[in-house]
Amino acid sequence: MRPRLLVSLLVWIGLAFPAVWLGAAAQSLLGEDKKMIAAVRQFYGQAGAQRTQAWRLLVHQAQTENLVERELLSRVNIFFNRLRFIDDIALWGKQDYWATPLEFLGVGGGDCEDFSVAKYVTLRELGIADEKLRLVYVKALTLNQFHMVVAYYPYPQAVPLILDNLEGSLRLASERHDLAPIYSFNGQHLWLMQEKGKGQLAGQSSRLSLWNDVRGRIDIERLQKPKMNLDH
Repeated sequence: MRPRLLVSLLVWIGLAFPAVWLGAAAQSLLGEDKKMIAAVRQFYGQAGAQRTQAWRLLVHQAQTENLVERELLSRVNIFFNRLRFIDDIALWGKQDYWATPLEFLGVGGGDCEDFSVAKYVTLRELGIADEKLRLVYVKALTLNQFHMVVAYYPYPQAVPLILDNLEGSLRLASERHDLAPIYSFNGQHLWLMQEKGKGQLAGQSSRLSLWNDVRGRIDIERLQKPKMNLDH
């Protein structure tokens, strides 16, 4: 295991290790990342700051390695699936609230939309094209409840891989008989789903008010670093 990856994992689970070791890893972070971590520490405490630092180390490491997209998907899925599932009512006092990645990491948990938004934003930051990604609203048949996952299309007509907080490994949509797709969206478009395919184009994703809201708050959080354009 690479040292920086090991450090990020140790930070995540809160094990004790020499401060000089962690400091050496943290030196690889950009000043903007350090400001982000400091802001999370102020609002959510040290544990939230450590989770945020682990996220930024993950992104930095992935950006410096020549990784295939499948490996990026796997790392991001594993990283965020360590967080706890917490219902919006219990966490935010609202029936439906989509948290930003910093809010999600700060409190250490969230619901399926929060897992999916954090994965999508991170994969976009790592350079995966928007047209390859969808946030998919589904019916989780086993649980008999609505749910959200991320779908990755390596090419336009491919059966997508699914990133899901209910499932530890990446699996093809055709293997997920427990999920019934309803609609999907990304930074630009909204689709009504048809079976396991990409679905019928139904307009712009800006029609989704909760998606617009969380994207706006992500932009506000990142005013001090170059904005990641989720539209293109």
